[in-house]
Amino acid sequence: MKFVQKLILLFLVGLNLYGCKTASILSEPDLQIPNQFISTTDSTKYSGSIPWKDFFTDTHLQALLDEALVNNPDQKMAIQRVEAVRANVRLAKGSLLPSLGVSIAAGKQRFGEYTMDGVGNFDTNFSPNISEDQRMPQNLPDYFTSLQSTWEIDLWGKLRNQKRATVARLLATDAGRKLITTTLVAAVAETYYELLALDNELLIIEKNIQLQERALQIVSAQKEAGRATELAVKQFSAQLINTRNLEVDIRQRIFSTQATLNFLVGRFNQPIQRSTPILMQPLPQQLNSGVPAQMLRRRPDILQAELQMQASRFNVNAARAAFLPSLNITASWGLQSFNLSKWLDPASLTYTVLGGVTAPIFYRNQLKADLKRANAEQREALYAYQKSVLQGYQEVITGLNQINALQTAAQLKQQEVTVLNEGVAASNDLYVAGMASYLEVITAQKSVLEAELQLTATRKAQFFTMIDLYRALGGGW
Repeated sequence: MKFVQKLILLFLVGLNLYGCKTASILSEPDLQIPNQFISTTDSTKYSGSIPWKDFFTDTHLQALLDEALVNNPDQKMAIQRVEAVRANVRLAKGSLLPSLGVSIAAGKQRFGEYTMDGVGNFDTNFSPNISEDQRMPQNLPDYFTSLQSTWEIDLWGKLRNQKRATVARLLATDAGRKLITTTLVAAVAETYYELLALDNELLIIEKNIQLQERALQIVSAQKEAGRATELAVKQFSAQLINTRNLEVDIRQRIFSTQATLNFLVGRFNQPIQRSTPILMQPLPQQLNSGVPAQMLRRRPDILQAELQMQASRFNVNAARAAFLPSLNITASWGLQSFNLSKWLDPASLTYTVLGGVTAPIFYRNQLKADLKRANAEQREALYAYQKSVLQGYQEVITGLNQINALQTAAQLKQQEVTVLNEGVAASNDLYVAGMASYLEVITAQKSVLEAELQLTATRKAQFFTMIDLYRALGGGW
């Protein structure tokens, strides 16, 4: 007997060692993350955790964001994905506990005369020791009710690792929901400021149309007085027609942008309430990047990738434990009788208890395939984590550099617009005085229109860069 016990123990130890040998658990990734972004020395302040209501102070934008976070379809789907994974967590927790069910059944069975049961009943019925009223009927009813339970004892942690993997996936799914929220907030904000930029472009074009109409009136009057040619009138007319065409294009883009914003908010098309044009809007507060380690704790996509990596590690542990024997206990307790009047009699009590150890032998190839798949998924999750960290760092340093460049560009472009506006006024005065040609006036007006539109685009780019940097730093989480 002791020899058999030792043999079983050696068998279990061998299986355990084999299971350990077949799995590979990757260590934590070491990316050697820099201590700071670019050459900044900002190591304490961090703006990635600022709530979006504090970052975006425009009340119209805040109302749009509130509505989008409730009605946007992607946001709703993300919430339901979290609920679905939460149900899986509950299922995984239940697998650690015994299952319990109740069964009630009734039936009738007739034994064939040439079967073991039929022969046994025949001999019993026609035995000389059995009276006529004690003989069993040929058709036997069966009434049965019982409580049934099964329980897999988690000897090697397979079920516990499956539960941990499911919990990690739940947290990763919730981080994915936060990522969708962050992306949605940025998309709504950028589309809103795109709309404000188009409003600003429309004002610029309308102002230039007024200037060009006045210039056309002047040159037409001069033609009547014999001081200008028909060619000059045609040139000014063509310039005015081109600018009016720009106005039509801007109004169409405003309509399309409003439709996009309504879609993001999760509603059918309606007018968008908004503030003053973008050149009159203050930029969001200055962002402090902090240190890269703070970004790793805040960005939802990095947290999601890290949690997926943890889930894959638990899956490898569970796949490794599947190579080891499993202990299952099955039990039932109930009442069974072929006589309905005796069904609830204590003598009808029946119960079974069965415990067994099962070790995989002929389906090890399937287990090996599962383990290889788990190992591959673990490596994929590791590389996805590394990619998200690199991408996050790259987005932050690009945003920081772009903010500084756009600030300088905006200042220079504003100076250019001021000088060109002065040039338009001077060209008009010189033309009236006969000291400048109509081509110089047209060129001056065209230059100031282009410069003002470029200034608007630069201002919009400043808003977009601040929003992207805010998102890259964590987006309020």
